[in-house]
Amino acid sequence: MKKKTILSILALLLLCAAFPAWKILGPTVAAPEKKYFFITTGETYDDVKNHLTSEGIISSSFWFEQVANRLDYPSKVKAGRYEIANGMSVLSLVRMLRSGKQAAVNLVITKLRTKENLAQKIAANFECDSTTVINFLNNPDSLQQFQLDSNTVMTAVIPNTYSILWNTSAAKIFRKLFTDQEKFWTDERRKKAATLNMTTQQVYTMASIVEEETNKDEDKGKIASVYINRIKQGQKLGADPTIKFALRNFGLKRIREAHILACKESPYNTYFHAGLPPGPICTPSAKTIDAVLDAPVTNYLYFVARPDWSGLSNFTNDYQEHLKNAKNYQHFLDSVNIK
Repeated sequence: MKKKTILSILALLLLCAAFPAWKILGPTVAAPEKKYFFITTGETYDDVKNHLTSEGIISSSFWFEQVANRLDYPSKVKAGRYEIANGMSVLSLVRMLRSGKQAAVNLVITKLRTKENLAQKIAANFECDSTTVINFLNNPDSLQQFQLDSNTVMTAVIPNTYSILWNTSAAKIFRKLFTDQEKFWTDERRKKAATLNMTTQQVYTMASIVEEETNKDEDKGKIASVYINRIKQGQKLGADPTIKFALRNFGLKRIREAHILACKESPYNTYFHAGLPPGPICTPSAKTIDAVLDAPVTNYLYFVARPDWSGLSNFTNDYQEHLKNAKNYQHFLDSVNIK
């Protein structure tokens, strides 16, 4: 009888020891609905503890507190975006939060047309808000260190995927973009730009127009050659996409005289103002930038889309031939009822 009592007591003691061990070392943590747990800058330990509970990541704060206090986490709260997996232990959770081991954000930048678009994308993916970002992008003092202004600022953005921590400031996010852009402009690319008598910012700006003119890689270099030839001959670029940008109306299908006159004063109106606009009208792909740098030597001065659905253009250096090509394209647009 005495032996059974001793065994029962031992079993009870083991059970008592196993329970907290399970609560601390067992798979008791649940992943949040959206996989990530966010700690904003300035949040306290109590804020973190309450959010973990309210989001159902931990069932109660008791065991979390036991571990957190022993690891001195209350004084070491770090803002960030943390990936929490189902079945983590409380110990693993506290260690991760205490170390600040965040899951980086993959910022995917494709074609953006305006600074506001960039600000919105950054705000949608990071802690900083769009107002903070746009203020930075428009602030001469912020941009001076990069030798940029509010028109040329978007030349620092090369479409790509950038891995950045969620709580990174707007200024540091931009510096990351700028640094990667500097790496993009290799010595070879810079030499090609110099051969065209253009700065890297001017090449980028021309590429942004080409990007808006076509999505056909085989035409990009030829379109660039048209604009290069027009600049050499002192002609205005007359690029329709710059009118859309000046009007901030990117849904226009056909540019008419009324549209051109409506933004007559805008420096982005390349029908009225000679040379390249003061900044890019979108973020062109690396492929399009290279198409400008490698533009073939041609005598083309004009191009217009072919009267079909190919997306390709007809090129010529003869104005009368261009008028015929343009007329055919206008008839095509009319025939398919594109206004």
